[in-house]
Amino acid sequence: MDAVTGAFGYTGAAIARRLIAGGRRVRTLTGHPNRQSKFSSVIEIAPLDFANGDELRQSLSGIDTLYNTYWVRFPHGGQTFEGAVANSRALFEAARDAGVRRIVHISIANPSLDSPLGYFRGKAQVEEALRETSVSHAILRPTVVFGPGDILINNIAWFLRRFPVFAVPDVGEARLQPVFVEDVAKLAVCAAGSSENIIEDAVGPETFAFADLARLIARTVNSSARIIRMKPALLKPILWALGKLTGDVVLTGEEIAGLAANLLVSARPALGETPISDWLAANANKVGQNYASELRRHYR
Repeated sequence: MDAVTGAFGYTGAAIARRLIAGGRRVRTLTGHPNRQSKFSSVIEIAPLDFANGDELRQSLSGIDTLYNTYWVRFPHGGQTFEGAVANSRALFEAARDAGVRRIVHISIANPSLDSPLGYFRGKAQVEEALRETSVSHAILRPTVVFGPGDILINNIAWFLRRFPVFAVPDVGEARLQPVFVEDVAKLAVCAAGSSENIIEDAVGPETFAFADLARLIARTVNSSARIIRMKPALLKPILWALGKLTGDVVLTGEEIAGLAANLLVSARPALGETPISDWLAANANKVGQNYASELRRHYR
């Protein structure tokens, strides 16, 4: 049996689907055990309570591979990057104590212990905590993950469908390298079969400047919105207003800074196979029809 943290979420759901399709029994560790999902009838549900070590070890009892997708995108509701690091360490130690054979951990491209950005620094600290357990592991480092109902690409399309102007952060020619969620899931499941400790960048085959990606999405959804560049300081109040409109956090300052620092691309060969341009063309009538809320997905 395998365990997936967040099988009712996004990347975790893609991993769970692939495992189930391959005949694996799956248990999800979740902080939302009463949340309804199409998986509810086909997977076991166990609590994910980081403060209760005995319960964590029980949730991981009998597990061969733990697929970990747990993290926080931004501090909210008392959750912080520092807390997420401590929670991840508790999870890995419980997995070690429960006899889990292998951990496949979903990280982020270009994490660094020296990063001034809490997201990327915290991701590096989590990787370090995993290595310290001495459990056999694979670390996958995706960039921007896209697919049906994703946060960034879907919501860019949503805004482009509804507004006459779309502003992108003016951060020079910083680029991003989106990766298909099903490609990340495939890489994760394949990584479970090895006993080697590995680190791989899970990135897609196409790289874009943010403005060029927005233009591609606009063409895909037949949007006539004018795409303009705007300095991050001027963009901040607009993002705040859009957050009020959607009841969500649209884009954070750290995310803009990560883009500006070119942290959403990889220098390694692309392991993802699906070009976002092909996926957008095949899903032109679906992408951006509904807004995907980060707060609703994880906090409500």
